[in-house]
Amino acid sequence: MKVDFWQQDGFALASQLRAGTLDPVDLLMKFVERIDQLNPAINAVVFLSQEALENAQASAIRIAEKKPLSLIDGLPILIKDNLIVKGMPNTWGCQFYAEQIDCEDEIPVEKLRQAGAVIVGKTNVPEFTVEGFTANKLFGTTVNPWDTSMTPGGSSGGSVAAVAAGMIPLSIGTDGGGSIRRPAAYTNLVGLKTTLGRIPRGGGLPPLLLDMEVIGPLTRSVRDQAMLFDVLAQPDTRDHRSLQFAPANSMQNLLKAPKSLRILAVEQFAGDPVDPDIRNSFRQMIELMKSMGHQVETGELPLDIQPLSEHWASIASISLNMLIQREPDIRKLASSKYIQWAETQHSAADLLNIIEIITELRNQAAQVFDTLDIIMTPCCAAMPWSTAMDFPTEIDGQPVGPRGSAVFTGWVNGCGHPAISLPGKMTQKSMPIGIQFVGGFGQDELLLQLAQQIEDKQSWLGQWPTVAFMDK
Repeated sequence: MKVDFWQQDGFALASQLRAGTLDPVDLLMKFVERIDQLNPAINAVVFLSQEALENAQASAIRIAEKKPLSLIDGLPILIKDNLIVKGMPNTWGCQFYAEQIDCEDEIPVEKLRQAGAVIVGKTNVPEFTVEGFTANKLFGTTVNPWDTSMTPGGSSGGSVAAVAAGMIPLSIGTDGGGSIRRPAAYTNLVGLKTTLGRIPRGGGLPPLLLDMEVIGPLTRSVRDQAMLFDVLAQPDTRDHRSLQFAPANSMQNLLKAPKSLRILAVEQFAGDPVDPDIRNSFRQMIELMKSMGHQVETGELPLDIQPLSEHWASIASISLNMLIQREPDIRKLASSKYIQWAETQHSAADLLNIIEIITELRNQAAQVFDTLDIIMTPCCAAMPWSTAMDFPTEIDGQPVGPRGSAVFTGWVNGCGHPAISLPGKMTQKSMPIGIQFVGGFGQDELLLQLAQQIEDKQSWLGQWPTVAFMDK
């Protein structure tokens, strides 16, 4: 059966580009056409590049001369709208930045461009990317392709919605508290939160979550994850944290399935409710892991994450206050909720206390992963919720607050460890569910190998939302 171009992953498309059976310009035009057709229903893409065609033409020449810059040369990609791209607006979902055109790429975008990726445009985000849904006054609401009455989550909601609907094969996002993993879980994608410092940062927006926000790919297949990771995870002297790691080469060993990993499966955090459908999918994944020969034990999370959870909202509040001090005119154009958030009073001692809490958590995590290879949890505590709500107010019959659905992800950012969200078995209503796998510090490649092993046993690549076929 013939498979349309948009149903193929980036790796397959790249192979055809290098073989000369597919042209980068033609591929770009096909995806731009799909964006034009599908985006009105999903609202994932907020800008299209004026230079994409020229970049695709340059890629075509390189490939014809047998001189591609990398595996991704000629592949179209979308960028989350909190990452700076030369020649494009970077609004951060806020009207204050609406007219700003950037003059340089920040480091991850620069590395994609140097590898020959064709940057097609940018994707929608919540204002300041500090929320778990995707909507703002500038561009409106992004919906979940699997059910357009529901949110795709956030803050990388535009990126996941575009990939999930087949508008683009690849995207990159940011994850400061789950902003890659949870949206990936809600849209049947693979989302990698990389180790702190593994992908160099620099030249971007001010960090609102201290050093916890990292870059990561959003893809349908694991091999696409590895392909992008190898481009992005290259040490750079402009980010000293990246210098502790060797250049990534995960594609080389991706098919080497890990054997008998020591895995702790944590279905629920104490006192925090989890949707029953998610619990069932999680238990099914445990059985799959055991069938592959891994040593799986169930238990409680062996870390004290309560102090970080109690101070989580204060981190963004302190950072938004800093941002407004630097740019006072933001007060005139930003949404009032974020101005109020920024005006919450905190002291220098509060910030130092938060830094101390994070440092202690990182020390605890290093010791825990001395005896474990993987901690496995659900990715989200709640199923996707209505776009009319900022967050679900109830999970499994229990009332929850703004981060009730997000309890499984933020602690990983605090630790700085890598984590990957993979599709689990869906519900009877055919809504995606994600399972999270957390690795030791710097063990991104191990997570990718495990993810490939799982994809080989329980592939999700043939599953598409109905909206993806709207162009037919």
